[in-house]
Amino acid sequence: MSITIENILLIGSLLLFLSIIVGKSTYKFGVPTLLIFLGIGMLAGSDGVGGIYFDNPKVAQFIGILALNFILFSGGLDTHWNSVKPILREGLALSTLGVMLTAISLGTFVWAITDFTIYESLLLGSIVSSTDAAAVFSILRSKNLALRENLRPTLEFESGSNDPMAYVMTIACLTLVINQDEGLLSIIPFFLQQMVLGGLAGLGFGKLSKIVINKIRLGFDGLYPVLMIALMFITFSATDFVGGNGFLAIYICAVYLGNQDLIHKKTIIRMYDGLAWLMQIVLFLTLGLLVFPTRILPVMGIGILISLFLILVARPVGVLISLIFFRMKLRRRFYIAWVGLRGAAPIVFATYPLLAGIDKAGMIFNIVFFISVTSVLIQGTTLSLVAKWLNVDLPEEAKILTPTDELLAENPKTAMKEIEITAQCYAVDKKVVELGFPKNAIIAMIKRNGNYVVPNGATKIEPRDTLIVLSDTEEGLDQVDDCLLKTTVPIKG
Repeated sequence: MSITIENILLIGSLLLFLSIIVGKSTYKFGVPTLLIFLGIGMLAGSDGVGGIYFDNPKVAQFIGILALNFILFSGGLDTHWNSVKPILREGLALSTLGVMLTAISLGTFVWAITDFTIYESLLLGSIVSSTDAAAVFSILRSKNLALRENLRPTLEFESGSNDPMAYVMTIACLTLVINQDEGLLSIIPFFLQQMVLGGLAGLGFGKLSKIVINKIRLGFDGLYPVLMIALMFITFSATDFVGGNGFLAIYICAVYLGNQDLIHKKTIIRMYDGLAWLMQIVLFLTLGLLVFPTRILPVMGIGILISLFLILVARPVGVLISLIFFRMKLRRRFYIAWVGLRGAAPIVFATYPLLAGIDKAGMIFNIVFFISVTSVLIQGTTLSLVAKWLNVDLPEEAKILTPTDELLAENPKTAMKEIEITAQCYAVDKKVVELGFPKNAIIAMIKRNGNYVVPNGATKIEPRDTLIVLSDTEEGLDQVDDCLLKTTVPIKG
């Protein structure tokens, strides 16, 4: 069956609908929904019952990069700095040194048991060296795992920040495969350029995006999420254009923005949460269509060996060595090693050798696909079980929502106060987003000229406004008073 312009929307929407329904039905049996999306794509492909022929790595790579932008950006927006700050050094060690050690140890194993050259082996190791943000975010949050000792922010920060390292290593090793006369030292300048420019660009575009979002006046509230999408793609593409790592840039940009006061922040976060799920489904469906199961069968034997080595040896080695200088309980280290989920990102990175046309590109892609499936199937289905076994989970009654979970769930506040604004108040003529409002309090409503106004970040406070403020605690209301009622002091001439 060939895909035409007339039927592509019908086929796509049916696959999307089927993925959601089947995923919901099978989740109660412990099957990761990402595997369902992937399986439906394979069944719809030319080797499956659907008979849809799709063998275009370039299109799949474009969709993959597009989807990873949304997934990483959404994960960054949901990364709360207060929860990341205590584990920042551990997370950075895992996302850099841990990725490198995993790639080297797995590459050495592949070189020892196959006819791959050392550079081809390191290329395969680099492609699967990072944990997958889409898999980790979706499985941890869908299972609502509550973990002890900052484990969850560690795992989510690592998965969101280590794809850039894997991408740089993949491109570097691919260059070495194509240019066999170059040595390992030749990739150091490329590596430094990618990481330094990517980090600086991410922070710079984050600060610029905050100014643009809060200062620009759009006629329609619904345009602010669209503006955010535009800024996200500008950050990625501009960083890539100057030679930096676009994936690193958009993640840092999103982390910065997620911890700032933005106009319509709640709407933006909700939209990205939905778009991230949509992109995960589309990405896995596309990759499922791209895979030919008949080509996977010949590599199953070697794929099982490599996958088991990655899960049981390479990943634990990378984690244990990269965390050797940190004080951390051994059981916590073992759990971090177990949550080494591989998913869509390695499959997307595996399309780069295909497009480069190297000799073993097809075999590398099929092995990577097999590793990703087995990783999600083995590790993804046992996260809760292993957490209980290692005693790193929290009891059900002790589960704590993340700050974004609380925002989206709109939990009721416990304290309320009406505050009248006088002409001398600091808050007069300032937008809500400019007030530096306490994180645990909100302005639920403004009484103005006998009418009630539901504010957003762009709403300006006027004299004689009465603010209805809700807070988690009475102390939060005191902080609100300090924020709103400090008076301006006239400057003496």
